[in-house]
Amino acid sequence: MAMEIDESEIGGTPLVRFDDVGEPEDARIYIKVEWFNLYSTPYGGGSVKSRPAKYMIDAGEESGELTSDKTVIEPTSGNTGSEVAKIARNRGYDVTIVLPDNAGQGKIDTIRDTGAEIEFTDALEGYDRVIERAHEIYDSDPESYYMPDQYGNPANPRSHEETTAREIWRQTDGEVDAFVAGVGTGGTITGCGRGLGGLSDGGVDVVAVEPDDALHAIDGLKYMEGEDHLVPDIYDQDVLDDKLYVSTDDSYDRAKQLRSRYADEHPYVVDPGQHSREVIEDVLRVDGEFLVGTSTGTNLEAAIRVAEESEEDEPVVVTMACDRGDKYENSLWRDLLES
Repeated sequence: MAMEIDESEIGGTPLVRFDDVGEPEDARIYIKVEWFNLYSTPYGGGSVKSRPAKYMIDAGEESGELTSDKTVIEPTSGNTGSEVAKIARNRGYDVTIVLPDNAGQGKIDTIRDTGAEIEFTDALEGYDRVIERAHEIYDSDPESYYMPDQYGNPANPRSHEETTAREIWRQTDGEVDAFVAGVGTGGTITGCGRGLGGLSDGGVDVVAVEPDDALHAIDGLKYMEGEDHLVPDIYDQDVLDDKLYVSTDDSYDRAKQLRSRYADEHPYVVDPGQHSREVIEDVLRVDGEFLVGTSTGTNLEAAIRVAEESEEDEPVVVTMACDRGDKYENSLWRDLLES
C-alpha cells in the first residue's frame, strides 16, 4: 500500500530568520523552511523538491504522457525521487527511482516506504551516471515509462516561479535585496529568480551556489564546471547576477553551527505560512535537535557572503532550508542519529 499523503501540505512554507550566525550586524537572513512541504510524512517531511515533483506529475497527466499503464522513472540524488515517489505512488502509479548508493538513508527509506522500486548506481562513478542509467532504462522501453525529468522539465522551475517566489515576496512585504540558492537541477534558482525578478522589476540580486569541487559531498547540489559535467537544460543562467562556490567543509560546518545556535530556542518565525505555531514548533526539530541538511549549510554560507558584500545599508537576503537533518543519518548527522 502506498504511503498516504496530503498534497495540500505542499506550499505555504514558513519563513524564519537566522541571526547571530556570522552575518553582518545590520543584515537580515531569511530562510524558507521547505521540509514543511508534506510535513506529516516520515523521515523529516518533504523538501524543496516537493513543489516541482507535484508540478511535473500534474504536467504529465495533463499532457496525456503519463497514463495508468506507465511506470514513473526518475534519476535523483534523493529528494526529488522521494517526492516523486510519494505523489506518483499515492496516485496509483508504479515508480522506479534511480539514485547513487550513498544517498541519505532517510531518502532511501522514504522511497522504499512508498512501495517504489529503487535502482542504485555506484556513487564513485559520479552523479551523471545516475542520469545516464535512468535514461538507459527509459530508452529500453519508452512506451512503458514516463520520466518527469527534473533536469529538463520546465514544470520544475515553473513551480518555484508560481509558488515559492510569490510566497517570499508576500512574506517579506517585498523587502528582498538578494535571493541565494544552491544548484542541483537549477529549478529553484531559475524559478525563484524569474519570479522575484518580475515582482521586483529586476530589483532582486539572484545568486547561484555550486559546489567548489567535483568530489564534493553536498547532497542535492551538482558540480558543473568543465566539459565532462552535464548542465541541466532548465538551468537558466541568464537570470543570475552572480555565482558563488562553496566547499563541503564549509557546508557541514554551517549546518553544525545551526544545531548549536538553536539548541535552546527556535529561529524567529517571520511568517508561519499555512501552518499553526504548534505545527511549526513540532516539525522544526528532530528529537529536540535543530538539524538541517547539507545543502542548507551551503545556502547559509553563501547568504552570509552575499550579505557581507552587499552595498545595501541593511541587506535582506533570502535563501532556502531545503530539507531536515533526519534524512542524513548515514552522513552529516551519523554520530548523532545512528541507532
